[in-house]
Amino acid sequence: MSEKPSKHFIEHIIDEDLTAGFEPTALRFRFPPEPNGYLHIGHVKAICVNFELGNSYNAPVNLRFDDTNPAKEEQHFVDAIKKDVSWLGYSWDKECYASDYFDQLYAWAVQLIQQGKAYVDGQSAEQMATQKGTPTAPGTASPFRDQAPDEALRLFEEMKNGTHPEGSFTLRFKGDMVSPNMLLRDPVIYRIINKNHHRTADKWCVYPMYDWAHGQSDYIEHISHSLCTLEFKPHRDLYDAFLDELVAEGIRPKQREFARLNLNYTITSKRKLQRLVDENVVSGWDDPRMPTISGLRRRGYTPASLRKFAETVGVAKRENVIDASLLEFCIREDLNKTA
Repeated sequence: MSEKPSKHFIEHIIDEDLTAGFEPTALRFRFPPEPNGYLHIGHVKAICVNFELGNSYNAPVNLRFDDTNPAKEEQHFVDAIKKDVSWLGYSWDKECYASDYFDQLYAWAVQLIQQGKAYVDGQSAEQMATQKGTPTAPGTASPFRDQAPDEALRLFEEMKNGTHPEGSFTLRFKGDMVSPNMLLRDPVIYRIINKNHHRTADKWCVYPMYDWAHGQSDYIEHISHSLCTLEFKPHRDLYDAFLDELVAEGIRPKQREFARLNLNYTITSKRKLQRLVDENVVSGWDDPRMPTISGLRRRGYTPASLRKFAETVGVAKRENVIDASLLEFCIREDLNKTA
C-alpha cells in the first residue's frame, strides 16, 4: 500500500485557515492565464497546483483570462488555453475574464480619484521611472500628484473616451514614494491603449494594469487563496494595498507564492517563444519542438505524464532548475504502463 504523500506548504496554509474558522465551503481557487500565447511546460505546474487543490479540498476552481492588454491578446489563444487545460484532465467551475469586470474596475478607479487617492499623470514613462528612485534611494513626487480630483476625473473620462493618444496620460495610485518596495511608489493602474479588444471591441480606450485587475478580480470571484509564482511576491504589498482601499465586506483573497517550474535547456518565456513563431523558426505554437503543452502533445506526451511530472517536482518556496531527464522519465513510465 503506497503512502499518502506529505502535504506541501500551501496545503498547510489552507489547513491553518480552516482550523482558524474559515468555512470549507468558501474555498475557491483560480488559474489566471494571459491569452497572449500558448501555455508551456512551466504553466503545467501552476495548472496542477490550483486544480489539484480544488480536488483535494472539494473546492471549485475558476479559469480566468487576464485579458487586460488588447495589443497582444487574441481569441485564438483563449481557445488554445481552454483546450490544453481540458486535455490535462481538468474541468473549471466558471470561465471568467478580467474584461468581465472592466466596468467595476473603472468605477473603483473613479472612487479612488474622488477620495484623492489617485491622479492622472501627463509625464512620459521615462520621466516617471526616473522619479521612482532606486532600491536604495527614495522616489520624488510627480508634479501632478496634488491634482484636484475634479481635474483628474475629467482627464480620466477623456482617456476612456479616446480623446488622448497612447502614452500621453496614465492614472496612478497614490502609494508611498519612499517605500522600500518600489512597486508601491505611485504605481500606474490605467493606461491608454487605442486598440480593439477581442471581447469588448472598441468600448474602452483605457485598460487596467495587471496589479490593479488581479486582486479585485479575485475579490469579485470570491477567490479564497490566490496562488502565484515567486516573481509576484513583491506585488503582494500592492495587492493588499488595493484591497485595503476597496474591500469592506465578504471574502478577502489571500495571495501566496510558490516557485515556478524552470526546466534546464528549455525556454519558458512566452515573449521568446513568440519570437520563434514570428520569425518562422518553428511552424507555430504547436510545433513538436516547442515546449508548449500543445507541442508536447504532438510529440507524444500524455496528460498523465505531465501531471506526474508536476507532482514529482513538488510545490516549494525556493526557485530551482529541474533536469529535463525527469520529464522524459515521466513519459517513459506512463507509456510503459500501456505497452
